[in-house]
Amino acid sequence: MRFLLSTTLLLSALALQPALASEPVGTGDIAVPSPARAKNLVVTLWYPSDGKGEPVKVGDNRIFKGAAAFRNAAIQPGKLPVVIMSHGSGSRGIAMAWIAQELAEAGFLVVAPDHPGTTSGDSTPADTPSIWERTDDISTIISSLSSDAEWSKSVDADRIGVLGFSLGGSTAMELAGARANLDAYVQYCVDYAQSMDCTWFSGGRGFKDGEAISVPKFDLRSVDRARFEQSNHDGRIRSAVLVDPGLEVAFTKDSLKAIDIPLTFINLGSQGKIPVSVLSDQLAKDVPGATYAQVDDADHFSFLPVCKPEADAFLKSVGEIDPICVSTGRDRADIHRQLAELIVNAFKETLKINK
Repeated sequence: MRFLLSTTLLLSALALQPALASEPVGTGDIAVPSPARAKNLVVTLWYPSDGKGEPVKVGDNRIFKGAAAFRNAAIQPGKLPVVIMSHGSGSRGIAMAWIAQELAEAGFLVVAPDHPGTTSGDSTPADTPSIWERTDDISTIISSLSSDAEWSKSVDADRIGVLGFSLGGSTAMELAGARANLDAYVQYCVDYAQSMDCTWFSGGRGFKDGEAISVPKFDLRSVDRARFEQSNHDGRIRSAVLVDPGLEVAFTKDSLKAIDIPLTFINLGSQGKIPVSVLSDQLAKDVPGATYAQVDDADHFSFLPVCKPEADAFLKSVGEIDPICVSTGRDRADIHRQLAELIVNAFKETLKINK
């Protein structure tokens, strides 16, 4: 499932506004060369720090409330467990700043790239199914941080986890060892043609260079089958948390049964209200030792940052079609508190951190 952000929001979402921070979470940006992309990946990091950098609110803009941190503060010394985050389609790494802050406060080095081709302002139907590009982004970042003269001092290579939301959940699943079947994915979009994720492929609107563009209908059968179905397993990843993972219907049973790291599946929504495209209770049964939780009175967009009071009206005024800031009847900050507890505790247990 995906969400689309209007051009106005796309441009404003990149802003970082100064603010006071109450916790010593450091943040900074790095560029990681990607041979596969033939360009640098934009990567944001959060980490426990000395709190002596510039106070900022990461991801603060006209729509969303940002998360407090200290830009360029010194990282706490020693090896840290690492959580690499993979954002949903049409989003960016900084949209997960609220959970990155929680993880950094708990002692994790948190890393979030923007995935080219499926980010705000750079997202088309033709790019969306290329999961192998996203998994390569994550693997490239692990290699880069592990070998970098400075960051390698902070990376505990034996304690690396991945947190994925929506299409990022699909990315995390494949890194953990799951493999997708193209025919199953095509059939899903035949059976559920009106689902939000499948209507994206019907064409109309996409984004390039921060501008809305007209795009034709995309035939999923034209996806490179060999790449779509290849293994993208990265054995350096020791744990994964999957929040409303996409491609749920396409993963093969054999590959799920072979996954040998702890997976934590989380669905947003009450019983009977979770879209089939992300419903993960069966995945949790198919993966040995996996756990499953539901967050009631939430929806797919509840994972996004807390919206500002006038955000919904603004989004409607600029033609946004997705209910990004529509209330589910439960305060999004309260949903985030429950999610943070589930996610942080899962990584604390699986990556063996005592704090």
